[in-house]
Amino acid sequence: MTSVNLPLAARSRGYLVEARDVYRSFGQTPALVGATLAVPRGEIVAVMGPSGSGKSTLLHCLAGILTPDKGEVWFDGQRLDTLSDTTRTELRRTAFGFVFQFGQLVPELTVADNIALPLLLNRDSRKSAYARAESLLPRLDLDGLGRRRTGELSGGQVQRVAVARALVAQPKVLFADEPTGSLDTLTGEMVMELLVGIAREEGATVVLVTHDARVAAYADREVLVRDGKIINLAAAQVKAAD
Repeated sequence: MTSVNLPLAARSRGYLVEARDVYRSFGQTPALVGATLAVPRGEIVAVMGPSGSGKSTLLHCLAGILTPDKGEVWFDGQRLDTLSDTTRTELRRTAFGFVFQFGQLVPELTVADNIALPLLLNRDSRKSAYARAESLLPRLDLDGLGRRRTGELSGGQVQRVAVARALVAQPKVLFADEPTGSLDTLTGEMVMELLVGIAREEGATVVLVTHDARVAAYADREVLVRDGKIINLAAAQVKAAD
């Protein structure tokens, strides 16, 4: 993997993921305009904003799915946006985990198959991949469902399987894009409690995109995407109080 030396001052801040003055447009439509965000190791940060505000674009840039038109994206002391497509893809398999709104599981496969899939793609042995998958089932209240096909599950169960799949490779960063958007309030709360609890146990940093204040409340910090820029809500509230 390509490595870029980070200045000592930057290293000392302890950030794992950073967007530095990032711009990204789709055609003539700007999505991010000088967006800057720094996420320390182990933090759970909620990125909020209305639909179309650019919060998902920010997540995709931080995860190396999209590259910025201008600015820099850093991960674990290296410049992410200048890495090759192959290297970024490898990072997404090994260092990043993803949970999306509708799970995006393979319905023809069983629960255990879906969870083990990232490890199998990384050429882990079937024995170790399925052992790791099975170990996550009781932790996500999925015990006894390993042989069920995901097409037979409820929406809440599907999202819990998606969380397990995202965490199976013990990623450094978990990216969650509206993970409760398709769930009712009670089921969404259950999924968030399990997601946050296991992420903390596993030591994963979490970047959580949501428009729901109840979901954002599970994070350590909330930021807002407004006009393509990032506003630290805590800092904005302190300034307003002054």
